[in-house]
Amino acid sequence: MLRQLRLILTAVQFFTRLPVPTWVGHSTQQLEQAARYLPLVGMLVGAIAAAVLYLAAQALPLSLAVGLSMVASILVTGAFHEDGLSDFADGFGGGHTKEKMLAIMKDSRVGAYGAIAIVLALLLKYQALVELCGKHSLTFAATALIAAHAVSRLMAASIMLTQQYVRDDDSARARPAAQLGRASFAVALLTGIAALAILYAAGATVTTIFAAAVAALLMRAYLAWRLQQRLGGYTGDCLGAVQQLTEIAFYLGLLAAL
Repeated sequence: MLRQLRLILTAVQFFTRLPVPTWVGHSTQQLEQAARYLPLVGMLVGAIAAAVLYLAAQALPLSLAVGLSMVASILVTGAFHEDGLSDFADGFGGGHTKEKMLAIMKDSRVGAYGAIAIVLALLLKYQALVELCGKHSLTFAATALIAAHAVSRLMAASIMLTQQYVRDDDSARARPAAQLGRASFAVALLTGIAALAILYAAGATVTTIFAAAVAALLMRAYLAWRLQQRLGGYTGDCLGAVQQLTEIAFYLGLLAAL
């Protein structure tokens, strides 16, 4: 149990800005094994965003509460996945060869494609969450945040299961594991299912949950195909893009079924 707790805290340490005890330590092996808890970290990030949404909505207009919840999730993660989406968009938008795409994604500067991707992603998330709050209860929307953050990270973990890491150096900012094993993915999958169960308990129907999950899976399938076609695998930035885009797809699936 102590070993698993250490791995959970390692995942929190890597994927968020939240402080962890010093005894957790850090090692490459720890980090690789901790990737199984990526969806659990998603539940934590989603829970923090959900708490901010719920509390802020008690005193502020709903639109502002949604905005503050998004700010909270970005602060908690340090825009980790948003940065990946930006680099992914720049690489896929401006690169014509695998080598050029990898070089662009490694560049810390933000290009036009990256800036546009971030703006559109944030706008879509904001509008989707506002609509969720309007179509259903505030509690439902808050729970949807937890589920979406967990499921989207499960989609990213599935890329680590099925595709190869394509960088041949260790300079990438985000490399939790070169490839995820089946046993580790099973842990991630169970966490994702648990998040959907929480959404069901909050009042979502099986049909609604199914629509949201299918939307996320379809987005994941498209991105996996593009990654294999253009890069022959994934990088850490690609995982960030998968998380962001499947999170949006999850919200859209919920809205389509409500």
